[in-house]
Amino acid sequence: MNEAKEIMELRAMPKVELHIHIEGAVSPETYYALAEKNNTKLPCNNLKEWKDFFKFENFAHFIDVYMLAVSTIKEPEDFSFIIENFYKYQKSQNIIYSEAYLSASLIVGKFDNTEILDAIEKGMKEGERKYNVKVNIIPDIARNIPETKDKVLDLVIQGHSRGLFIGLGLGGLEEGFPASMFEETYNKATSTGMKVVAHAGEGVGPESIWQSIRLLKAQRIGHGIRSVDDPELLEYLKKTQLPIEVSPTSNYRLGLVADTDKHPIRKMVDSGVLCTLNSDDPAMFSTSLSDEYELLYKQGFSKKELYQLNINAINSAFISDEEKDELQDKIDLLKYF
Repeated sequence: MNEAKEIMELRAMPKVELHIHIEGAVSPETYYALAEKNNTKLPCNNLKEWKDFFKFENFAHFIDVYMLAVSTIKEPEDFSFIIENFYKYQKSQNIIYSEAYLSASLIVGKFDNTEILDAIEKGMKEGERKYNVKVNIIPDIARNIPETKDKVLDLVIQGHSRGLFIGLGLGGLEEGFPASMFEETYNKATSTGMKVVAHAGEGVGPESIWQSIRLLKAQRIGHGIRSVDDPELLEYLKKTQLPIEVSPTSNYRLGLVADTDKHPIRKMVDSGVLCTLNSDDPAMFSTSLSDEYELLYKQGFSKKELYQLNINAINSAFISDEEKDELQDKIDLLKYF
């Protein structure tokens, strides 16, 4: 089978995604329109300059741009709008199930909890009704805004009780904001029965992953690429099969992996680590989940290996065994290997 046909089949494959930020899937054009609607001042004079502003210089710059983009969201109905459109985007990418992060640290304090939860619920209901895809939301704490952690937890607990959220996440800038700062918050979250995940080993070394495992009891790790720097950690991840949410293009765009290097996911998979493939912030990084599959295909991953990454995402999802079986049936229907 020729390369073009195999890539086309990979793009057509129904997919599951576990690491995508709802705000990071919003296009620069939409943020620009929200800024105009809500009279938010941006450091640019037109849409072209705004899109150029998204050319990240480093991870810290990305965080600054991300926070500025989200600042254009001023009204609860804006959340309904972007969440409903997130469903539309996932449908367009043939993604049948997602677990998506919501940047809760940038929400709390802006709105009453009930008001924002009502808006989120409206967006979720409309999105599922119109586009027939399933999304579960995991609000996260931004490490670099630690003072929001208690308010985020309160929001997540309320949303969890309403069936809107499935867990708590930790994102943002790793350097200078260790997992130990959030240990108590995570203990409270797990005591309510919520799932817990954490971005770690992205901009900081393997010690950040170890802390997220040992202190936060994280049930999945976002990114985790620095695990390749620690043979003991790789062996632990192989033994426990703790899922890692890998987002290659994100790592390249932020300069965490050199453009000339093959992505560390190759070594992680070869070491027996349970990896899933994800797009992280697709609109901001000019990528898609299909693009991620094509990228790894061109780096030497076989079609069978890429199919397995998709199955890994199903098996690592925070859903019932029955729901996992239904997703696998949809993927297996077309016999991808």
